[in-house]
Amino acid sequence: MNWNGNIIVTGGAGFIGSCMVRTLNDMGHDDLIIVDHIAETEKWMNLRNKKYIEYVPRENFLTRLEQGDFNTIGGIIHLGACSATTERDFDYLWTNNVEFTKTLWRYATVHQIPFIYASSAATYGDGVQGFDDACDIDILRPLNGYGYSKQVFDQWARKQSNAPMQHVGLKFFNVYGPNEYYKGSMASMVFHGYRQMIESGEIKLFKSENPKYADGGQLRDFVYVKDVCKVIRFFMEHPEHSGLFNVGTGRAQSFEELVSAVFVAVGKEPNIKFIDMPEHLKAKYQYYTQAELKKLRSVGYTDEFMDVSAGVKDYVTNYLAKGFDNY
Repeated sequence: MNWNGNIIVTGGAGFIGSCMVRTLNDMGHDDLIIVDHIAETEKWMNLRNKKYIEYVPRENFLTRLEQGDFNTIGGIIHLGACSATTERDFDYLWTNNVEFTKTLWRYATVHQIPFIYASSAATYGDGVQGFDDACDIDILRPLNGYGYSKQVFDQWARKQSNAPMQHVGLKFFNVYGPNEYYKGSMASMVFHGYRQMIESGEIKLFKSENPKYADGGQLRDFVYVKDVCKVIRFFMEHPEHSGLFNVGTGRAQSFEELVSAVFVAVGKEPNIKFIDMPEHLKAKYQYYTQAELKKLRSVGYTDEFMDVSAGVKDYVTNYLAKGFDNY
């Protein structure tokens, strides 16, 4: 494995990032430099059970990196971004999701180290072009600024004649699991649903505005965060593979299935209430996502992905029901 030296994990105090730090610790890595923007949030709690050598606030990081403040860097796992699909400040998205990522790409290119970064299934937009990572990405039309910012970097990276020794972009679908507790409205329906169930005994879902889908029948590819980390580990262990890859389960399951699994995990009968969808979401709502996994399978990834019944059970019983424990 070519990850010799300190490993930079951006977004390392966040949801997927902190889970990846746990995975790296389990792999024997504590030579980690964690980059994030914790500020006044409680994300620091995701670091309490992790091993690393330094935490660097995002605003200081690029300057220090370019000054050579860090010892030998063996690779970069770039999971930090503004991930809010509702973010309206496009200049903020551009600075954080495009320009910041370009700088890390260039550093990894100059030093010829591996670079793994988070793209997003939001790049697929309404799905009219499908969800195939082998498609021409220029045909995709994201529905929000976040998705477009991820699309722009994917397009930029494809055009570069100079690249890191390994460069992998991962299009995450609907990720859920432990350590997402500080994402606010962007946390998964499993997290929000569990809290609603504890407080009121019911879970609320949006009614469908599309006659093709029943209330609660909206379909998404829900992928458990532990499976996401396994995919990242696979690419770390297989430096011969580069490219843009989907990370989902390859199956579409309904929101009703998802939240019913929450009730089942605690031994209760499902009690779902359907509510009107807010006006500002109607035009940008995805009714169906399902990752095509042929490309990922073609490079040798053989592990199976948990369906919602297995993933939600692990999440609820081992984390949410234990006081929102950390992974």
